[in-house]
Amino acid sequence: MSDLDRHDVLLLSELQRDARQTVQQLASAAGLSSTPCWKRVKEMESAGIIRGYTALVDREKVGLSLCVLAEVNLTRHNEDDVRRFEERVAAEPSIVSCYATTGQADYVIKVLVPDIKRYESFLHETLFRLPGVTHVRSSVVLKEVKSETRLPLEAAGKKEAARRSRA
Repeated sequence: MSDLDRHDVLLLSELQRDARQTVQQLASAAGLSSTPCWKRVKEMESAGIIRGYTALVDREKVGLSLCVLAEVNLTRHNEDDVRRFEERVAAEPSIVSCYATTGQADYVIKVLVPDIKRYESFLHETLFRLPGVTHVRSSVVLKEVKSETRLPLEAAGKKEAARRSRA
């Protein structure tokens, strides 16, 4: 299920806006009846397009006041070292996202901790001990200007519209 039609895009947009909607609410928003709506959602779940449902938690209200973006470089880039590094990163709860990148850093990670002292502990007890880490450059986030979880599905909708106009 790689080609999304306008109904799929509408359903995904609605689910990203509020995943607690009933099937009837989703169907109404997407211009479908309940059964086809439910089937489409189930198909997108089976295909892995919808990976899950979650609650968005305010990190500061649960005590995770410090957000740090860290650029990480590895000494070697052989398959074994990279795999071990990525496995350890995936298992570390304080690292909430990790991206393999081009440019000056091999990886960029996002770390959430209560305060700067915890980040210092995290650096010495966790990050510097990860396999192959040779250099870390940290940037403390002063203010989140935008932190969005919704995907920009307009592009998927435009692709479908272009496909239909060619047919």
